[in-house]
Amino acid sequence: MTTTYIARALRAVAFAAASTAAFVAPVHADSFASSASSAGSASSASISDSISGSSNSSSGDDRMAAGQYRVIDIALAPAKPNTTRMTLRAVAGGAAQDYHLDVPNRALAQRGVAVGELVQVNERVYGYEFAYADTRRPFFLALQDDWQNDLGSRKVTI
Repeated sequence: MTTTYIARALRAVAFAAASTAAFVAPVHADSFASSASSAGSASSASISDSISGSSNSSSGDDRMAAGQYRVIDIALAPAKPNTTRMTLRAVAGGAAQDYHLDVPNRALAQRGVAVGELVQVNERVYGYEFAYADTRRPFFLALQDDWQNDLGSRKVTI
């Protein structure tokens, strides 16, 4: 095996463990795999497809810092069916920086997010974790592009 293959396999295992810990409630053994799989696919996307600085931002930096963000607007994401766009503004910090976060509607099916609500952003090795600030329960993962690519389904022939 090549080093790249091993690194990709380790990333996939780490993501599966993180998804399972963050999104899967106690389940029966027969439904465990399908629950982890659906949580990962419904509740994650690549950073480049999910996060952008708003046009009203004071800088062009799309990199978010860990911390709490207030939801200042919610709308349908342009040209992205079944996706909600949240505009987030850091609660602490200097100059106001707004970010757009595009989240698949399935990720918000159990609990939505309202204007004025706080979202906790945690920086992780694989990207960003977005959680409800009051419960710290994650609802969405924005993955670094290479992590997202490594998790894509591929046809295997034997």
